[in-house]
Amino acid sequence: LFPVQLLLPLPVLQAAHCQMIKDLSACLLGQNLRVDCRYENKTDNPLTYEFSITKDNRKHIIHSTISVSENIYRSRANVTMHKNLVCLYLQSFTTSDEGIYVCELKATNDYTGNQIRNITVIKDKLEKCAGFSLLIQNTSWLLLLLLSLPLLQAVDFVSL
Repeated sequence: LFPVQLLLPLPVLQAAHCQMIKDLSACLLGQNLRVDCRYENKTDNPLTYEFSITKDNRKHIIHSTISVSENIYRSRANVTMHKNLVCLYLQSFTTSDEGIYVCELKATNDYTGNQIRNITVIKDKLEKCAGFSLLIQNTSWLLLLLLSLPLLQAVDFVSL
């Protein structure tokens, strides 16, 4: 006789990512670089971020809530956070700032590890930032909608 094995269902521990980087893009805003790190957030836990650049095979921290930013970037870098978007602004962008830009996100108490995405940034290949996204950057969607309602009504009235 063969021994009978009991198959007991074992609980499987699954670690769900609390946030996931969906897109990383870069554009020129005048003389400044803007790097947009779009993510999907599945938690209300605070989000930490780090923007860095790799050039000459060395990582340089530009702006971070995870580690200390380097002096050469500290006075030129600024980060804004919106719903599902973290934006890095680097003032006076030049060819010496070219390299591989990295966005790293981590939600507090997310034990699945950091989300990381990178993009190669070369000044001559950057597009200008779209004008519409400038409005979004400083204005909430609801306010934009409310401000545009009279215009939409006027257009509808004229077409009658």
